Amino acid sequence: MIFKNKKILIFGLGRLGGGVASVKWFNRQKSKILITDLQTKENLADSIKRLRKIKATYILGRHRFKDIGWADLIVVNPGVSFKNKFIQFARTKNKQIENDCSLFFRLSQNDIIAITGTRGKTTTSTWTNFFLTRLGFKVSFGGNQPDQPLLKIIDQTKKTDLSVVELSSFQLEFYRMNQPSPKIALITNISTDHLNRYQNMKTYVLTKAKIFQNQTPADFLILNRDDNWTELLLKQKLKSQIYFFSLKPLTKSANGLFVKNNFIYFQSNRKLKKLFSVKEFRLNWGEHNLANLLAGLLTVYVYGQIKAAAVFNPKNLNRIKTNLKNLPRIKFRQEVIFKQKNLIVINDSASTSPAATIQALNHFGTKNMVLIVGGTDKNLDFKNLTLTIKNRLEPKQLILLNGSATKKLVHQLKKIGLEIEEKNICEQLDDCFKKALAVKLNQKIILFSPASASFEKFKNEFDRGEKFNRLIKNLFSPQP
Repeated sequence: MIFKNKKILIFGLGRLGGGVASVKWFNRQKSKILITDLQTKENLADSIKRLRKIKATYILGRHRFKDIGWADLIVVNPGVSFKNKFIQFARTKNKQIENDCSLFFRLSQNDIIAITGTRGKTTTSTWTNFFLTRLGFKVSFGGNQPDQPLLKIIDQTKKTDLSVVELSSFQLEFYRMNQPSPKIALITNISTDHLNRYQNMKTYVLTKAKIFQNQTPADFLILNRDDNWTELLLKQKLKSQIYFFSLKPLTKSANGLFVKNNFIYFQSNRKLKKLFSVKEFRLNWGEHNLANLLAGLLTVYVYGQIKAAAVFNPKNLNRIKTNLKNLPRIKFRQEVIFKQKNLIVINDSASTSPAATIQALNHFGTKNMVLIVGGTDKNLDFKNLTLTIKNRLEPKQLILLNGSATKKLVHQLKKIGLEIEEKNICEQLDDCFKKALAVKLNQKIILFSPASASFEKFKNEFDRGEKFNRLIKNLFSPQP
């Protein structure tokens, strides 16, 4: 009860669940709670409803400097940048500033596996948790997820062997030097994202790099050998033991997992061990998920080594192979939500960057596809996506949901000679889908992969995904 009777300012309640979990946790600590947010009571109605039994003061629609002065501790929602003027003011007053990530590392009572990256971090952390539990470990699992925020699972760490946590760059902004380190840190990959928040890509990458800044020689760092930004990460002050994963053979001096001729190999101290075939997995899940699988399995192996458990022995390898067919599907990530003889509908609402949509196009193919794309701009470059669209889709196969990113995408498509008809740009998601249904193609795939954020029309990408699912259900469910 280290925060009993302390004055806690929840700076940003938000609508994704993290702020609610923070309020509930500090309420259990018997703290005095003040909640402030730029959004209105109406916009935050769902979050406030979940806190109706908790005594707290609300200041909504604004932030106030005097609330900074009142607080013993300021708990910052991940949606609030470290550059926020109120947070900078709090620093000048030597206020204690935390977010859910920094609090979790400070208070966790078990080993931590921390996973970040631009893409694949939710899938990789989910699969890491899946395999660890199948191998008998007791795991607390959560992080950058609406239903399992960090302060919701913090008390579980007393009773479990380890925590597997997914962390965003926003959460890592407040993770400081000299805080406890993750026993294993993993960076899945890095591509252009969040340039509306970060000055440039190097700033974004080095924010991700905070995940390993406090590691010691007793800790482990897992990196993607195929990623272009890995060289910059390796130039940082690394103390931890390093493993790599790759879709092609590693250099002989590197330790880790790689794929060759559709088999996974484990390499350690220049010795190779052939594990099992992933030919069928590769066909069903795609290259990007094969990389996520390697990352997850390597993390499980390393933790097994820490705990003197032989993960790659015949018995456990057989468990892993058996469970490949039971791997959890992640909502809104290339999720097939409807399938009949001549139509497949895919919800990829979690695609918030051009790279993610390119990934989906590569996985599902484009011959009979209609792509629904567009949303809110994050100051990202759409050049590669526009080239992919021009090379692989006819104009009739492209339907756009209007927004600031959509306007940017249309402009860039026009620059490379692809004119988009005004009728193919829609204001509402249901209109987009109806237009996609009307496109005449055989064995049609409709891919909803926005390549951008959602905030102009939706609460977030999860709200966007839920609304798309509801739309499809209403259109295709039998009427009573």
